[in-house]
Amino acid sequence: MKIIECPRDAMQGIAEFVPTELKVRYLQSLLAVGFDSLDFGSFVSPKAIPQMRDTAEVLGQLDLSQTQTKLLAIVANVRGAEQALAHAPIQYLGFPLSLSEEFQQRNTNKSIAEALTEVAQMQELTTRAGKELVLYLSMGFGNPYGEHWGPELAAEMTQKLDELGVTIISLSDTIGVSSPTTITQLFSTLIPAFPHIEFGAHLHTHPTTWQEKVEAAYQSGCRRMDGALLGYGGCPMAKDDLVGNMPTEKMLSYFQEKNLPLGLDFSALQTSLQIASEVFHS
Repeated sequence: MKIIECPRDAMQGIAEFVPTELKVRYLQSLLAVGFDSLDFGSFVSPKAIPQMRDTAEVLGQLDLSQTQTKLLAIVANVRGAEQALAHAPIQYLGFPLSLSEEFQQRNTNKSIAEALTEVAQMQELTTRAGKELVLYLSMGFGNPYGEHWGPELAAEMTQKLDELGVTIISLSDTIGVSSPTTITQLFSTLIPAFPHIEFGAHLHTHPTTWQEKVEAAYQSGCRRMDGALLGYGGCPMAKDDLVGNMPTEKMLSYFQEKNLPLGLDFSALQTSLQIASEVFHS
């Protein structure tokens, strides 16, 4: 299992600015846990996401000498990708590509067609730099805007991304509407159809539905899952009523019950949980 911890996704919607020192302390503790990747920050407009305006400063203060965890930064356009690629420690660039025209406009101020043109440029830039692009298919499990949604949209978009050379695609439940049925349907269809692509699950959830979602994704063959400690967060660009992220600690308890080798330092995880309560005032 690849577990991707997403403190950036959890923090980005907090109105009160989290001090840089606290961000660094929290991220440093997460690096000690041993997650496969850490979605630590973003290179986007500070007007759009004020909370992430200190990403470069945070990165400069992290000690990466004792960790195998790879850093992932979110970008919203080619300019952001170029900024992120200027930082050697960043291995992955994440870009939100939506199945919804309205959400693509809300999130990146461009159409899906325009976004795909930028994806092609970002794929070329990351490949040239020896990095990898992670495509997040926003609104992957449903659409709140009255637009058509169906599993075939994800398959059609995956085909386009495959033609561009993208090899990591994370289906994103931006507003928490996924169900075991839709999760199973999507992963059971896409994973066999594109065996050379690594599919991930970025699931948002209510406190009572997390396990059925994790179970559906795992049993459908998904081996890359995103989470955020304490399940805080959601996408502030999607709607006002945020649905929390998948709680990492609960997801890990599910995999422990399955006796899956996770290779994580659970003592370090307890430290991270304590700091997370400071970050999110829980």
